[in-house]
Amino acid sequence: MADMTDTLKSESRRPSPSVQKAFLVVGLVLLIWAPFFIYPIFVMKVLCFALFACAFNLLLGYTGLLSFGHATFFGGAAYFTAYTVKEWGVPPELGILIGVAGAALLGLIMGFVAIRRQGIYFAMITLALSYMFYFFCLQAKFTQGEDGIQSVPRGYLFGVIDLNNSFNMYYFVLAVFIIGVLIIWRFINSPFGMILKSIRENEQRAISLGYSVAHYKLGAFVMSAALAGLAGAVKALVFQFATLTDVAWQMSGEVILMTLLGGIGTLVGPLFGAGFVATLENYLATSEFPVTVITGIVFMVCVLLFRRGIIGEFYASRLGRKLGFEYRR
Repeated sequence: MADMTDTLKSESRRPSPSVQKAFLVVGLVLLIWAPFFIYPIFVMKVLCFALFACAFNLLLGYTGLLSFGHATFFGGAAYFTAYTVKEWGVPPELGILIGVAGAALLGLIMGFVAIRRQGIYFAMITLALSYMFYFFCLQAKFTQGEDGIQSVPRGYLFGVIDLNNSFNMYYFVLAVFIIGVLIIWRFINSPFGMILKSIRENEQRAISLGYSVAHYKLGAFVMSAALAGLAGAVKALVFQFATLTDVAWQMSGEVILMTLLGGIGTLVGPLFGAGFVATLENYLATSEFPVTVITGIVFMVCVLLFRRGIIGEFYASRLGRKLGFEYRR
């Protein structure tokens, strides 16, 4: 009992408030001014994938569950939102809610099956179920097969704000991103989140203390799926299409790469990893260098030199400790 209490206390330590506020203010200012200096569509892409990576990190970094099927929730929500907005004519905010609800339902179904196993077996079950959903999207009529759902209208937010304007769309995506990150922050700093961390550290000890581990895992899985769906739903409106790429296993691998590069178990790490990978892919897309090879080399270097991820290593460095950060994993 004492060991569990010590674990929960150590996890609850945080950087000094002044440092947190300084980083928060600088980050918000940069995001607010970003579309005036950088192509807004690119920044929106980074924000969508950053939220996706944070949602995945909620499961891997704070619960200790490695899923190879998170593309199901990201791409599934994109399909649900794109179809309802285009074919049913629902407003964008309702389309996003439908996408999130669909992703949460998929997470409930997949999680109910997968959490019965641990380790590599859990990962393989999520991969198999993700493949099943991929082939469903390939064959289903409403997804339009390999062509995907294209020309999705952005519409008017709450019937007033025209999302076809790039700046309006950007600040809407930014608001969704901030809300999503705040939800994750509140979740991991709640008593529920503390229990998830204890399960990650020592599942058998958590069981011996009377916690229903399966229920907590399932709750974390559904929450992670819903937030991944939020990212996918918004992404479908940003690019105005949903395709098989969103549900392919490569998308699951990409979000794993983003999280590991940034640093699992940190809130900022996945944000940095998503931005790094998206930027790398964007600027190498028109070059002669194969993007996948360069990304693989970067990942290999990170694994060899930055075992905690880039942000994790910064937290564990002397400078990070002086600023009040502490890496706990």
